[in-house]
Amino acid sequence: MNRQLVHTPEGVRDIYGKEYARKLALEDLIRRQLNLYGYQDIQTPTFEFFDVFSREIGTTPSKELYKFFDKEGNTLVLRPDFTPSMARCAAKYFMDEDVPIRFCYAGNTFTNTSSLQGKLKEVTQMGAELMGDGSVEADGEMIAMVVEALLASGLKDFQVSIGQVEYFKGICAQAGLDEQTESELRDFISGKNIFGAQELLSGRGIAESYCNMLLKVTDYFGTAEVLNEAKKLVCNSRSLYAVDRLEKLYQVLCAYGVEKYISFDLGMLSKYNYYTGIIFKAYTYGVGEPIVKGGRYDHLLGYFGKEAPAIGFVVVVDDLMSALQRQKADIEPEDDLIYLTYGSANYESMLSRARGLRKSGKKVALIPEKGEEKNE
Repeated sequence: MNRQLVHTPEGVRDIYGKEYARKLALEDLIRRQLNLYGYQDIQTPTFEFFDVFSREIGTTPSKELYKFFDKEGNTLVLRPDFTPSMARCAAKYFMDEDVPIRFCYAGNTFTNTSSLQGKLKEVTQMGAELMGDGSVEADGEMIAMVVEALLASGLKDFQVSIGQVEYFKGICAQAGLDEQTESELRDFISGKNIFGAQELLSGRGIAESYCNMLLKVTDYFGTAEVLNEAKKLVCNSRSLYAVDRLEKLYQVLCAYGVEKYISFDLGMLSKYNYYTGIIFKAYTYGVGEPIVKGGRYDHLLGYFGKEAPAIGFVVVVDDLMSALQRQKADIEPEDDLIYLTYGSANYESMLSRARGLRKSGKKVALIPEKGEEKNE
């Protein structure tokens, strides 16, 4: 037998037994919470046309996509991200809808990263998208739903950190940065690489006053008080509006009663270029990556022909499971499996018992006594 065939490729793994039962139970808890807010389940294809995730849309870089061809020669990709698929779906089926659309979903995403560093290439994500509502109240609903979904999962110790893309973009426009410089700077600041950011700005001849302003954004993180400090740094209307929006958002989150889980980080940026306003990530100890990622993307649906504001988030289920396990808050699935052993003499009575238990909702497996399975 070829032993190589029983192994999985690098970056993917099998999930089975109690671990998978816990994962399904966790997904059920999260789905129930999203449904309580009026979000309806939707399923989109595992693979899409390449253009759904193109560079122009601002999603995952092409080199990180799993690409293949259909028999007509079209380039297809395994989805690396749900949001563009949701936007395409909304534009196709809800083009003339003028009331907010609420989707929720679950499935796997695929990213062909070259340096794994312990990360999986295939992960399970669950999320929600609210399309057609550009209000700050919609922002608050999404973030409050994140908090309540994490609490429902059993997680207690976490923080949702909120940023605002427009704050950074307003300073970039004020400093006269071109698109390429802004993109490179975003990568440095997002990675908290201040030395790289300094070198980039000085190499592009950006005035020192603007350099200081752009680098200062990384200092504004913490409680709502940092918003006052952030407002003092800028004088352009775009950045000032971004801070005003965050202040209003905080009031909404206080009305939901979730403010203890909220912090702000104006140096938070995203690799996804389609985000246009607030972005947010949920962090907890025991996991190096955010367990929730989301934000507002008011222009993305326009690429598919439907002009509408939108906001959404995804829960990285695999990372949330790891966090729950490390924090001793792991979910125990209900209804343990019952094993009934039978022999040739009592098969019918044990079968009858098994059927009765199954009708009452119990999980039952019939197991032949040793040696019985070999009898003719």
